[in-house]
Amino acid sequence: MKARTRTALVAPALTLAGLLAVAGPASAADGTAQGDLDPVPLNGVEGGGDAMVWVDGTTLTVEFAADGLLAGSPHAAHLHYGEDAKNQCPVEGDDTDGSGTITTSEGVPSYGSVQVSLTTEGDTSADSALAVDRFDTADGGQIDYQRDSVEVSPEIADEILAGDVALVVHGVDHDGSGAYDGDTESDLDPSLPAEATDPALCGMLTASQMDEMPTGGVQTGTGGTAGIENPGLLAGGGFALLAGAGLTTGLLTRRRTARQDS
Repeated sequence: MKARTRTALVAPALTLAGLLAVAGPASAADGTAQGDLDPVPLNGVEGGGDAMVWVDGTTLTVEFAADGLLAGSPHAAHLHYGEDAKNQCPVEGDDTDGSGTITTSEGVPSYGSVQVSLTTEGDTSADSALAVDRFDTADGGQIDYQRDSVEVSPEIADEILAGDVALVVHGVDHDGSGAYDGDTESDLDPSLPAEATDPALCGMLTASQMDEMPTGGVQTGTGGTAGIENPGLLAGGGFALLAGAGLTTGLLTRRRTARQDS
């Protein structure tokens, strides 16, 4: 007897509970979410961007474009969420130490900890929050990130559509030197400058009416570590704690046309 026949004969004998156990937990709903990326207050960024996430069960396609970032340097980017967080982008009042800037740790009570690392290849979990060599580099101060097949938990997929997940881009230039430097140490790792880890842009993702994928498909982003004298120092340091601690010009011209209903 063929295997499919045996399965068909056995299935009616299963209880409802047994069927549910075989089926497993229900997947997250499908939908899309969008958000504007705005400068984090006090951190001196004069740029912006926008983002869109397509949710297909527990699989995401993520796109964001941003400008006004530190040119030629990698910028860690993540999806942040916290069950006990405010689930909003930071405000000036989050500068709790009175330093005049907002650090990553100071932003965590607002946007939560890292849930997804928006790397250009490989792992996208919070474990890759330190993978500086796999984050996009802001060529000319701009990033155009696109990646599909990003797997998340059902909870995070649901929270994205509920409007409680933030997309945060890190890396600033407080002193205008054109590099990650300065005398202020990172609150995540004192061996690094604060500029390398402080949040630059933040946007809350909210449910969107758009329900079609963009024409042409999505390719993975491209990144690197150009513009940092010692990228290995970053990879071994400050971004490791991001997981635990948690367009203007050029952008509007890249709007994609939604695929027509087939």
